[in-house]
Amino acid sequence: MPYDQNQRRQTPLLEKLKARIGKQGPMSIDKYMRCCLTDPDYGYYRTGTVLGRAGDFITAPEISQTFGELIGLWCVAIWQQMGTPQHVHLIELGGGRGTLLADALRAAAKASTFIDAVSVSIMESHPELRRQQAKALQAYAPRVNWPGELFELDDAPAIMIANEFLDCLPIEQFVATPDTHPGWQRQRVGLDEHDQLQFMLGRFEPPSHAGLPPELTALSKSLSDVSAGDIIETRNLIGCELNNLKDFVFGPDDQRPFAGLFVDYGHTTTQMGDTLQAVRRHAYEHPLASPGEADLTAQVDFAQFAHQMSAAGFAIDGPATQGEFLGRLGIVERASRLMAQNPKQAAALESSVARLISPSGMGGRFHALAIRSPGLAPLPGLSS
Repeated sequence: MPYDQNQRRQTPLLEKLKARIGKQGPMSIDKYMRCCLTDPDYGYYRTGTVLGRAGDFITAPEISQTFGELIGLWCVAIWQQMGTPQHVHLIELGGGRGTLLADALRAAAKASTFIDAVSVSIMESHPELRRQQAKALQAYAPRVNWPGELFELDDAPAIMIANEFLDCLPIEQFVATPDTHPGWQRQRVGLDEHDQLQFMLGRFEPPSHAGLPPELTALSKSLSDVSAGDIIETRNLIGCELNNLKDFVFGPDDQRPFAGLFVDYGHTTTQMGDTLQAVRRHAYEHPLASPGEADLTAQVDFAQFAHQMSAAGFAIDGPATQGEFLGRLGIVERASRLMAQNPKQAAALESSVARLISPSGMGGRFHALAIRSPGLAPLPGLSS
């Protein structure tokens, strides 16, 4: 997206970023994203007003209750695959306003023994979102907690849900340049001659003549045919927000039964392209235009994600498109029952479900991928 200087907004975080860059030099894209999203004073997630029609974007659970309901029933099926343990952790990464979990637990309550066994943990650090989650889940209050990290949980089996979580995790960008070989430089955010934010290239360590940056080594097969200006993005998931997951599942002497479901927008094969985007008030804008006041995300490379999780020891199921996944779980049948029960809302229900599963919309752009401890059987909904 072109950077229209007239659309720059003098946000409080902008001045903080400019001061940091002035002292420390240009910052990598991942550091810029972290500052914009999680700065303790001016970060985007410092408030709880980012979701819904009054916020900046709407996620699948906000579009239709069927999304969360089917995931709740999916969790019951996984628990049954685990042998119906008397205690199981249900973990959500992020959690938004609690809508997904509220719908999931309402549907899962039909299996009363599952509800008796489950304890809910939401990995959410922001106080306002925690407040909204507590309100949405007040019917299950004794079973809901907000741990600071996974290791606060005991060694019971665990089921993890992460909807539109991976796309928010910071990325690195590398740009192919013609003057070096192999020709990759790190994309950074610095200041131009007018003291305004701009993208710029920087050398990586070791110098470019020494070979690929370490972050790109695993992608070497995808980088054989590139042109100057091509961009490749990476996320080191094991090295950041999911860095405790491997040790959480695979202990020194044993492994806990574990299944994790990740639903997000992205692509299933590694490909070139700049996917960093900013959304504010349901409209796209340049990622440098409103630091701290727009949501920053980038597409998920499910091939990279699967490779990293497999290397960590997890078995992989999928990916499947969101439409395929929800279809296999019975979203059309569920929607038909709801429409019969609520004829006055039938048109709205049909429209919302169509939005979730349409191949030309969310149903095709979003994908579902699951990881599991190798001792578990393949997970439902992710293979035909």
